[in-house]
Amino acid sequence: MSAFLGTVGTFFLVALVALGMWGCPRYDVYQQNLKGEAELARATQNRQIKIQEAKAEQESAQMRAAAEVERAKGVAEANKIIGDSLRGNEAYLRYLWIQGLQEGATPQVVYVPTEAGLPILEAGRTNGK
Repeated sequence: MSAFLGTVGTFFLVALVALGMWGCPRYDVYQQNLKGEAELARATQNRQIKIQEAKAEQESAQMRAAAEVERAKGVAEANKIIGDSLRGNEAYLRYLWIQGLQEGATPQVVYVPTEAGLPILEAGRTNGK
């Protein structure tokens, strides 16, 4: 009986080793397959995140551009209003220019035409004032 148990034990041990030799490579393949699927899922998720970030950046850029256009329209309208109010108001423009010269806001040299040492400031006027 002890020989029978020894034979069964040996057979069981050989069967266990054979099962391990057959099953281990298959388990490794199964495990690698799971790792591959997990990597694929992670890569897909990262791709979706990058796509969403790119879309958000594009929308943000479009919104910034639209805001810049609106600001430019406002500046253009303000410039038009200022230009219309200054049109035909040469005395005020001359006053602003002289004030700028006095404050040094325009660092430039102004050449004034002279005749006999006196500046000719009203040479362009012809209406007798």
